[in-house]
Amino acid sequence: MEEINHTTVAEFILAGLTENPELQLPLFLIFLALYVVTVVGNLGMIVLILFSSQLHTPMYYLLSSLSFIDCCQSTVITPKMLVNFVTERNVISYSECISQFYFFCVFAVSECHMLSVMAYDRYIAIANPLLYNVAMSYQVCSLMIAGVYGIGLLSATAHTVFLIRVLFCKADLIKHYFCDLFPLLQISCSNTFINELVALSLSAFNIVVPAMIILSSYIFILVSILRIQSTGGRAKAFSTCSSHILAVAIFYGSTAFMYLQPSSVSSIDQGKVSSVFYTTVVPVLNPLIYSLRNKDVKAAFKKLLQKISFFKTKNTFLWK
Repeated sequence: MEEINHTTVAEFILAGLTENPELQLPLFLIFLALYVVTVVGNLGMIVLILFSSQLHTPMYYLLSSLSFIDCCQSTVITPKMLVNFVTERNVISYSECISQFYFFCVFAVSECHMLSVMAYDRYIAIANPLLYNVAMSYQVCSLMIAGVYGIGLLSATAHTVFLIRVLFCKADLIKHYFCDLFPLLQISCSNTFINELVALSLSAFNIVVPAMIILSSYIFILVSILRIQSTGGRAKAFSTCSSHILAVAIFYGSTAFMYLQPSSVSSIDQGKVSSVFYTTVVPVLNPLIYSLRNKDVKAAFKKLLQKISFFKTKNTFLWK
């Protein structure tokens, strides 16, 4: 019998977003700008919440965790993507590829559940305001955030354990701009049925369950808002949820499109487009959405700038 060559591939080549050389430089500049805005915006949000006493509430505690997740997720993906725009062959080693997928999965899953926790927070704040301090205490928030990261780590570990059992014999070109699951499975030389089954099962759990929690929370929120007599009260209650609704719609729409279908059905080009949304666009939009549409954040930012200006003036006076 002829022996089958099971020599594993030591490194992969990432195809990137496009093969058109004329688009490489413009895309590099666009995504570099998006990454800088993402890092500055999310780290700025964390610092603002940390140093502004009026933002020391469960809602902003959760928002700072979301900013941390977005910053980490973008850092896992974008720098390597930027390299692809300025090199002819974007090579990534097998171990680096698996590591990139693992951490991407951790933060992507964590974001799914963090958004559901934030929806629950808004439900308690609007539907049961008298119980808010008890239901969303510091201890409860800490446990929720620990649970979010725990689910992210468990899901990523399960995906990765089954992925490292897959053999890659000759094909080494990943038709994507990062090491995502389905593009990797498409170039494998072993049976990937179990991997696809695990992927669909965990994706359904990590997308559908948080989505149902968010939907249920907003149904109760809507009922509570309709019970409010004054128009101003309704508008204020709705404004506290509008930013979260927008963030949820963008994130869940793109992730559901990518992962709630078999790899045989999904298109590589369609997958790249949807991946750009939840790996690059969502992390840069979240701090903008929550800051531009939030009066408390604007007020805290102005107050922090005034403090910085005061200390600068004071130091200048002392030096003179």
